[in-house]
Amino acid sequence: MVPSKMRAARMYDVGAPMVIEEVDTPKPEALDVVVKVHACGIVPNLGNVLKNWSTWFPQLPLPRLPATFGLDPAGVIVEVGRHVTGLKVGDRVYVNPGRSCGTCRSCRANNPTGCNSMILQGYFGYSPTAQDTFDRYPFGGFCEYMLAPANGCVVLPDNVTFQQAARLGYTGTGYSALRKGKAGPNVTTLIHGATGTLGLPTVMCALAMGVTRILAVARNRELLEEVRSLAPRRIFTHSTLDGPVRDWAIAMTEGEGVDLAIDCVGPGGTADQMRDLLRSLGRTGLLVNVGAVAEPVAMNVHKMMDWNQGFQGSVWFTTPEGQDMAEMIRAGTLDMGVFDQQAYPLDRINDVLAGIENRHGGFSNFTVVPNPE
Repeated sequence: MVPSKMRAARMYDVGAPMVIEEVDTPKPEALDVVVKVHACGIVPNLGNVLKNWSTWFPQLPLPRLPATFGLDPAGVIVEVGRHVTGLKVGDRVYVNPGRSCGTCRSCRANNPTGCNSMILQGYFGYSPTAQDTFDRYPFGGFCEYMLAPANGCVVLPDNVTFQQAARLGYTGTGYSALRKGKAGPNVTTLIHGATGTLGLPTVMCALAMGVTRILAVARNRELLEEVRSLAPRRIFTHSTLDGPVRDWAIAMTEGEGVDLAIDCVGPGGTADQMRDLLRSLGRTGLLVNVGAVAEPVAMNVHKMMDWNQGFQGSVWFTTPEGQDMAEMIRAGTLDMGVFDQQAYPLDRINDVLAGIENRHGGFSNFTVVPNPE
């Protein structure tokens, strides 16, 4: 039986502490499911991000308050809409929070990230019409039960835990960027920010996709050595403390430059760092940005034209890409066991948002557990 009421963490003012309240448990429409949330990933530094939202990201609307956040939920389906096929009560799923309206020109062209009403359920939207989508799916994963469209669910294999699955958001962001760059055995791939929450799973996906030369770049030498140990014959590392990325990357590729660069660095990254990556590209090379460098970046577009180079942004990932990752996990080519799990009950949500201590780079995986298994 699904209870009529549930506990949810709700934020009444941007950046204010969240309040645990009892609210109505959502009911599914015809093509929806209700998921009992067993783990929800925590965006690093989320509390600080929300406090500074209006200054840092004024162009990105938050849901109408009070709101329940929580970006990366995983759990068990406990109720299905009357027209749902292919999913059933008891299925273990990750809920891809990428939501689109489903009916606009972009959605009809199977391009959900092109939807003007796109949101990340439990986080933020991309346009003034985002609230329409928030109204349909108001709950993120910081609650006991959440509503999701059936076509937003990734069915999980048995060899992944809910806490591990709660890292699929960052993993999928890196996977989608690698796919855009046609990553594979003969594509030398540089990953900037390789030890971080986004960068590490991007390295893991590159391994799973068969990339044979991964140039992993970050600051922390000790964390880089841990990354290298995942596949010492395929991963080569460089600390930005030891000099420019460009000089090292050119030397590592016998003067040619890299085929693909993925920039996973967040708002602390600089325009100079991104230009360094651009200068690391070889002929026909592509830089895909999945980080959040906030500064304007000057580019030598004439050289990019002459060398047939590209620059592309990449936002989130699709549910089919999520199902790709689930299959790689099932087969053992994508190993989610590298993460160190740290879980917190829903009651401690504000303690977690106040600051996560003892982070071990991207190897640490922090989750909120509304329903213990």
